[in-house]
This record gives sequence, structure tokens and C-alpha cells, in this order.
Amino acid sequence: MSAPTHSAHHAPQGFIRKYVFSLDHKVIGIQYYFLGLFSVFIGMGLSLLMRFHMVNPEAKVAWFAKLWPTAAAGGMMTPELYLSLMTMHGTIMVFFVLTTVPQSGFGNYFLPLQIGAEDMAFPVLNMLSFWTTFIALVVMVSAFFVQGGAPLAGWTAYPPLSAAGRITGPGEGMGQTLWILSIAIFCGASLMGAINFIATTVDLRCKGMRLMRMPLTCWTWLVTAILALLGFAVLLAAGLLLILDRTVGTSFFIPGGLMISDQIISNHKGGSPLLWQHLFWFFGHPEVYIAILPGMGVTSHLLSTFARKPVFGYKAMVYAILSIGFLGFLVWGHHMFMSGMNPYSAMAFSVLTMAIGVPSAIKTFNWIGTLWGGKIHFDTAMMFSLGFVSLFVTGGLSGIFLGQPALDLYFHDTYFVVGHFHMIMGVAAIFGMFAGTFYWFPKMFGRMMNETLGKIHFYATFIGVYCIFTPMHFVGMAGNPRRYSDFTNVEYLAALMPVHKFMTHAAYFTAAVQILFLINLFWSLWKGPKAPMNPWNSTSLEWTVSSPPPFDNFGGVHPVVNHGPYEFSVPGAPTDFIMQTDPPSVTSED
Repeated sequence: MSAPTHSAHHAPQGFIRKYVFSLDHKVIGIQYYFLGLFSVFIGMGLSLLMRFHMVNPEAKVAWFAKLWPTAAAGGMMTPELYLSLMTMHGTIMVFFVLTTVPQSGFGNYFLPLQIGAEDMAFPVLNMLSFWTTFIALVVMVSAFFVQGGAPLAGWTAYPPLSAAGRITGPGEGMGQTLWILSIAIFCGASLMGAINFIATTVDLRCKGMRLMRMPLTCWTWLVTAILALLGFAVLLAAGLLLILDRTVGTSFFIPGGLMISDQIISNHKGGSPLLWQHLFWFFGHPEVYIAILPGMGVTSHLLSTFARKPVFGYKAMVYAILSIGFLGFLVWGHHMFMSGMNPYSAMAFSVLTMAIGVPSAIKTFNWIGTLWGGKIHFDTAMMFSLGFVSLFVTGGLSGIFLGQPALDLYFHDTYFVVGHFHMIMGVAAIFGMFAGTFYWFPKMFGRMMNETLGKIHFYATFIGVYCIFTPMHFVGMAGNPRRYSDFTNVEYLAALMPVHKFMTHAAYFTAAVQILFLINLFWSLWKGPKAPMNPWNSTSLEWTVSSPPPFDNFGGVHPVVNHGPYEFSVPGAPTDFIMQTDPPSVTSED
């Protein structure tokens, strides 16, 4: 480890260099944050359209016909359009929200600050990573506007549906090609970001910032970067092979003798659709942890801060994070129990799936231990952290069932899976984003967010997401298949339609509540009360500098760390917290 050197680039002078093509990690972090904010409202809007159609499958909406003259002729949504909305909803939310905001947004902004560095290791690469991500989003959204529209192969893009071209359905022509191209571009951006995060953490920690003195947020950003480096490289290779199958006539994923729409596909032979599944899920399961690990770090950090207690079992938490990262690459097969894999392989993946629950349980019990006996401050950031724990545990419990091959054969194509992954991967990660927003907003923008609006937003969102996704488990147990646009003609599902209507109205309510968040965010940005330098009495390095921080973070002074990141309520200390930069003479547990 070396002390961080002075920033390799000077403070920008013009608007373009300062706010658009910036090299400052803080500006880039904010750019990622607002790109994710834009994306989440696109993804949420698509989900509301899906929910509307599911409970009103024969409704004719005039502006549907204007938006989709072919796919919604006469204003009625076709099943193919529903599948394209589902595909784009899943893709945008997974890649451009869950992958982008927790790691590239908050991580870019606060990793250098929390380890005492002046910037990321490679500022130019950092800028290129953001703008490459932006291009990937533009390419993805453009799929809506090409002939045939957006693809309908789902966010997993299974071949041969995604590989054989436009013969497989609307959207499977240029729309699917743009989808694959966007994902390939996004992979390149993620690889650049991952290299930057790893190099920054390894090489730019300030004096005294040993690995075991890093906040848990930094540990999760580091492990997430390692997962991204290994996972996105595989997805990039798989995407390139899929493009070759579609455009050059190769046969990596398309088998011989395939018949589609009464036509035999004669120009392909020898490919394996299961090869794509293996490559995709080798990335796809680590992607779950790419989305959730930063939220775990933020939650650990905030529970300690607002309970005024050290993190219970800090080293155990670090080893649990590392274990999750390692085991995350060994369990991809549990997504493929339905594929006809050898039962012994299924057994091995099932055992490993149960094993990865151990470090997750360690983290959960340590969160409870951190809270136990603490002087808990129920600020909005803390409420969202507690909500994260609740959603993570609830979603994780249903994962135990899906880890059993015999049960997964029944549940796999039902709403049980939809409820499970939305809870543990989707809304849990988003609650982590909300927690980080309320906690770090004063540092990022120098103003405080409104606590009253924040708590109303929390309670309404918390109740709303449980009302949406808990019933999905029950309709899944009743055999309700997923990815179907219309259940009204299925007799055994008729009794479940009231439940779908309830979930749909809950979705409307939860989406409407997010307007409160937008009002709070943008009002506070301009009109919020000025924030003190350390409003939460936190201990980590970002709270030792002004809000917002100066260009080089520490004003040319290299911080020296003498304490651990969570020294709260230390006996004999003059206050109930010890900053990491306080002199060694201050009472310390480190």
C-alpha cells in the first residue's frame, strides 16, 4: 500500500470539462446516480404498463396505438408487445439501475473519500466508463424505435429465440441485435470500472488505512468490482458469440434441424442453447451479488452509525463478504435445474446454494447484534437500512425453496420466482440506494433532505413493495405461470385474478409515492437547509472534509488514519464517536 499521490489532473475550468466530460470521481459518481434515476423511472413505467395489461387484457388505450401502431393496433396490447415490455423492464432495471447506482454511483463518489485518496486510480478511464455506459443506455432505448420494436426474448435472452433472427417474432430482428450490442458495450464499461475500483482500493489507501480499517462499504465495493471483472468478461464473450450467430451464420447456440414458424433452419448446425445458459448464468448469479453487496455495505455502515455501536463482528462481516464473492461463482447451475441437467450436478449446485446462505446468515445475525442494545436513531437513512434487512431476509427465505431441485421444478416458471428475485435483488437493493441517498446527500450537495417527507416515503414504499411481491409467492404456489400476458382464459387461474388486481393497485400506489422522493430530492438540492460538516456524527473519512468536498478531496493534506471505522460509544472517550483521523491518544478499541 502506498500513500496517495497528488491528483494527476488539475481542477477543471470550463463547464464542459467540469460537469460533462469530468475527470473528478465525485462528478462522475453523480452522473452515474442520475443516469440510474432516469433509468429506474423508465423501468418502473414499463412495469406499470405490464401490470395494467394483466388485469385489463382487452382494454383499448388510444395512446397505445399511437406508440405502437403494429404491436398495439386498435389500442390493444398484443402478447408480443407485453413480452417486449417485460424484456426491456428487466434489462434496464438489472443493468442500468441495480448494477449502476450502488457501485458506480455511490462507489465512485465515496470510495476515494473513505480510503483517503484524492481520486480514482485512473480518472480518464473513469470518465470513459461512464460515457460508455451512457452510450449503452442510448443503444438499449433505441431498440424501442426500430422496425419490429424491442426484443421479446426476456432479459436473459435465451437462444434459439434470441439467436435465430426475425423469424422468431417481432423485435427479434434489429431490436434484438441492438439489445445484444448494448449489453456488450455495457460489459466494456463495467470492466473499465472494475479495474479502476480494484486498483484504487489496493494502491491508493492513505497512511494507516489498513485493509481491516476500511469501512465495510469499501469492502463490498472491492468484492463487487472483482465479481464484475470476472463476470462481465464472460457475458461480453457470450454476447459476441450471440451476435456472430445472428449476423455471420455461426452456430454456437443454434442446433441443427431446428424448425421455427414451420421453416427448417438449414444454415445452422451443432450449436447448443444450453451453452448460452451456462455462460449467461456464470455471469448472472454473481450479478445478483453485484447488485446486492453494495447495499449490504451501506446497511452495515448505517446500522452502526445510527445505533451508535461498533459493527458486531467486523472481521466476520469481512470474511462473509469475501465468502459470498467466492461462492457466488459456484452456484450458477441452480438457475438451470429445469434444463435437464444430470441429477448429481443438480445436487452439487443445490448444496453450494445452501452453503452461500451461511455467510448471508452471518451478516444478518451480525446486523441484529449491531442493533442489540444500541441507542438507535430512527432517521430516514436508518429506516431504509432496516427495510433493507427486512426485504433481504424475506426474499432470502423463499430462495431456500428454489435451491431444492425437486421444488424448483414446480416453482421455476411461476410467480414464486418473480416475487423472490424482486424482493432480494430488486427492492432490497433499491432500499440500499435510498438509504445511501439520505445518508450521503448532505456530503454530496451540502444540504439536508426533508426528514418528514423521507419517512412518509419510506413507510409508503415499504408497505407497497410487500403488498406487490408477497402475494406473488402465493399465486406462484397456486401454479400461476410467469411471462404470460393474459390469464383470463385459464380456468384454474380465474380465482387468482383478484390477487393480481390487488398487486396492480399496490404497484400504482408504490409508483405514485416515488414522486415524493423526487420532490424531496430536487427541492432539497436547491432549497434544503445547509448541512453541517458531519450531521450524523459519523467516523469515516468523508466526514472530515467540507460538504461538498473540495476538488482534490482533502485540500492537499493527506489524512492519517489511527482508528477503525466504527468506534462508537467507546468507554473513556470524550464523545460517543471517534473519528478515524483522531489522534492515537484518544481512547480506542483498535
